[in-house]
Amino acid sequence: MGREKSSAAADKVVEEIRAKGGKAVANYDSVEDGEKLIQTALDTFGRIGVYYICTAMLWLSELILISNLIQRVHLRGSFLVTRAAWNHMKNQKFGRIIMTASAAGIYGNFGQANYSAAKLGRKYNIHCNTIAPVAGSRLTETVMPPDLVASLKPEYVAPLVLWLCHDQCQENGGLFEVGAGWIGKLRWERSQGDIVRQKNQPMNPEAVRDQWEKICDFTDATKPTNIQESLQSIVSVLSRVESEGEVGANPTAAAASATSTSGINPAEAVGQKLPPSTFSFNHTQCILYALGVGMSTKDPDHLRFLYEGHPDFSCLPTFGVIPSQAAMMDGGLSSVPGLNIDFTQVLHGEQYLELYKPLPTSGQLTSEATIADVLDKGSGAVILLDVNTYSGNELVCYNQFSVFVVGAGGFGGKRTSEKAPLPPPQRAPDAVVIDSTTRDQAALYRLSGDWNPLHIDPSFAAMGGFKAPILHGLCSFGFAARHVLKQFADNDPSRFKAIKVRFVKPVMPGQSLQTEMWKEGNRIHIQCKVKETDAVVLSGAYVDLHAASGASPENLPQGGGGLQSELVFAEIGRRIKDLGSELVKKVNAVFSWEITKDGKNSAQWTIDLKNGSGSLHKGPYNGKADVTFAVSDEDFMEVVQGKLNPQKAFFSGKLKVRGNIMLSQKLEVILKDYAKL
Repeated sequence: MGREKSSAAADKVVEEIRAKGGKAVANYDSVEDGEKLIQTALDTFGRIGVYYICTAMLWLSELILISNLIQRVHLRGSFLVTRAAWNHMKNQKFGRIIMTASAAGIYGNFGQANYSAAKLGRKYNIHCNTIAPVAGSRLTETVMPPDLVASLKPEYVAPLVLWLCHDQCQENGGLFEVGAGWIGKLRWERSQGDIVRQKNQPMNPEAVRDQWEKICDFTDATKPTNIQESLQSIVSVLSRVESEGEVGANPTAAAASATSTSGINPAEAVGQKLPPSTFSFNHTQCILYALGVGMSTKDPDHLRFLYEGHPDFSCLPTFGVIPSQAAMMDGGLSSVPGLNIDFTQVLHGEQYLELYKPLPTSGQLTSEATIADVLDKGSGAVILLDVNTYSGNELVCYNQFSVFVVGAGGFGGKRTSEKAPLPPPQRAPDAVVIDSTTRDQAALYRLSGDWNPLHIDPSFAAMGGFKAPILHGLCSFGFAARHVLKQFADNDPSRFKAIKVRFVKPVMPGQSLQTEMWKEGNRIHIQCKVKETDAVVLSGAYVDLHAASGASPENLPQGGGGLQSELVFAEIGRRIKDLGSELVKKVNAVFSWEITKDGKNSAQWTIDLKNGSGSLHKGPYNGKADVTFAVSDEDFMEVVQGKLNPQKAFFSGKLKVRGNIMLSQKLEVILKDYAKL
């Protein structure tokens, strides 16, 4: 229509299509009657594959005179037609939607605020794109010279529409200006901006005024392409706000202004010290951290970390990362000269922690951070941040945070550090512990100070590409460390010296963590997996222990045997944890296992399915076991996998049994029904 309503234009288009052998039908309903429009198409063609919304009215008016009719046609009409077609496209798994805007809709123009608001309304799309055509039409002939209208033929717009409708075109969410044979794609650009409030102070217009130049400075502007990228840069700021840390400049902006040149300058950055941070705590924080990394009163051995009245009440060694992480949480890196980086691209890559004495259970600790090194990995840069933590003047622990900055490499720096972790030995692990996280594990761990919404808010997780909030990497780090502490150090925190891990993949709260351990001297190599998916989440990792005072080799867990049976017993232990009470009712016996390798005793295990809700531990039984089995590691695996019948193994001498031999019949209940290898 022009100024008058008419069906002639639609009828003419239909006639032209039919004259060329095509199939077409006109519909004269309003776009507000979207169901009728779509039904006409379905009745005529049998399906809806593509539709092109070009609802156009141009009435010059000031904002106060916005016409309700304009909004009904442009905004509501586009929505109603889209809603009517949506399920049809969804069911046939194909759809192409082309919306129409204009330069006025994109850039704004006096008297056309109504048009701009309508055309930039939210799109509901299945491969939905928008074009802003400049073409001669009844719409523009009233505001353009005739010769210009004639040169802006619709034929110079239609090919773009046809390509955007094609099933091979994967463009989605694009915005294109088109006219006179020229096509250009538009994108948003955003200044680095600036944060204009401080901790515990209200935000006021004077602060906005004072920082206006920075807010509007498009030097080193970013170009977000989706809502995830749009909001990513404020996530770290929100995290620091929630943790009551000082809110300084936008980390991205601060990074951009840290140096006069772009990129990374290791010579300028290495050795730079960050502002010191303090951390005050008491037994509450120690206990909260222990609960956050999976400790429970179900395990009596955990009580020394959960009850302040315990005679040996202690702080878990890995709590040492908590006081030091303020250097990361408070954005201290953003003030370092020579680190001109995009802090929205920073990932936590590795963590090293070393204790010089057992951590206190209360007090005030001061952490001092220094840029130790900057590595060039090609695809990115690695910044090594050394953090020394003191109690008074006494050095308590040392952390090294390794952060990877995506896309910041190629500056010609060195590629490796002397603290690079070693891979685990090429043999079966000497011990395996499987521990389930809870659905609320991340919600609990964050109370120790890591407030990143990625670990609690589903919407933030979705923006990061995750189906749900993920577990903190340092929470998995804590799980793995305490597994080693229990397995090889009898839960004695004074035995703990150091730990290093590389974060590989995320863990979802509720998944089970499987820590595989290899003992070589006082170093325990570790690898942590998600049990349900077998995905490695911590790699290149190890824990260094101090030798136990007065310890003899036979009192310590022995490594180096490469026992395959370790994995089986770990699985049995997990099943006992889940179904122990049921197994106790079925079995009612204590089994002792002596596993040999190369003719030598390599391990002892006790499966107690007689007392309480059952238990599994490595070592001999304190009392008298009902039955004791002696078998080689290889033959044990043959039995478990069903390749060797237990009775045949017994009669051939491969499986030796002492005690109540009839209880050997319970083997199937333990190994077959519940091991589920």
